[in-house]
Amino acid sequence: MEISSTDTIKLTQYSHGAGCGCKISPQVLDQILKTNLAMPDHKNLIVGNHSKDDAAVFNLGNGTALISTTDFFMPIVDDPYNFGRIAAANAISDVYAMGGKPIVAIAILGWPINTLSPEIAQKVIEGGRSICIEAGIPLAGGHSIDSPEPIFGLAVNGIVDNQNIKQNDRAEVGDLLFLTKPLGVGILTTAEKKGILLSEDEGLAAKQMMQLNKVGEALGKVKGVSALTDVTGFGLLGHLIEMAEGSHTTAEISMKAIPLINSSLKTYIDQNAVPGGTIRNKKSYEHKIGSRDLSLTQNEWAILADPQTSGGLLVSVNENSVPQIVAIFEEYGLGKFLQPIGRMLPESEKFVIVLP
Repeated sequence: MEISSTDTIKLTQYSHGAGCGCKISPQVLDQILKTNLAMPDHKNLIVGNHSKDDAAVFNLGNGTALISTTDFFMPIVDDPYNFGRIAAANAISDVYAMGGKPIVAIAILGWPINTLSPEIAQKVIEGGRSICIEAGIPLAGGHSIDSPEPIFGLAVNGIVDNQNIKQNDRAEVGDLLFLTKPLGVGILTTAEKKGILLSEDEGLAAKQMMQLNKVGEALGKVKGVSALTDVTGFGLLGHLIEMAEGSHTTAEISMKAIPLINSSLKTYIDQNAVPGGTIRNKKSYEHKIGSRDLSLTQNEWAILADPQTSGGLLVSVNENSVPQIVAIFEEYGLGKFLQPIGRMLPESEKFVIVLP
């Protein structure tokens, strides 16, 4: 039976996963991407197969480079319009995470046409278009298929001056680490699916996920920003491991400095509102994590490995450039994230050390 009313639809009921929690685990992804074939990069490919970065970057030969990326997933919220907005903001974030400016996007849509009506898909597209308008870019077309589950996302191109390209594997010893959004959206959305979300927390995760990471373009112009990435499906720990491992450093973070989306997270964790992606993340990289308390608690794992959809930017910056970062954060309304969450240390046995 086809569902046509956008008032009664609950999109999350039509998918087995949610948002960036749908991502294949880092461990499995490494197996999929393993190859014995020689894969020489094109001479103009600045960022490509040789690293685990947020987007590909291609030198245009005129002092600028093209950033190219794509991201799509199954619904993380029930409202079709908000699903479109969240998926679009998440996809565009990869361009900001490279220090670039998005310029154009095209849509990717998979839709169960025998189950959900075209008018519901239209709401999803409209949501995506509204975020593109906020980013100042056109949604210039796309591709759609008949799919067993609803899927939406974007392929996005951006532009960046070659000197402003930011990668996730260039962090330096002594850098301070900053995070531009709090953690916990995976926990809140799971609590909502389980029917235990408190009324005062309704809409909190969706509001955060729809926020664009526009600050990334400004951060790209700061020479002292050594490395930049966005925190998505692998959780803070997963993306921090990519940064530290690629940079041949170790990240030390303080649990008490990690910003949280609200104070109710422990309550939800105690009720087992933990996404499946969190468990997959933990299994994939727990051997790369160390703690001064010997091992992380269940609550710490639930927060630090929580899959973030349209999460914040993780910034590794030279200590001398922190005043510039503070000024930029305040300009973009991120004044509450001025406290560093940690710093980069010389490489050690573990890639991330978590302090209390």
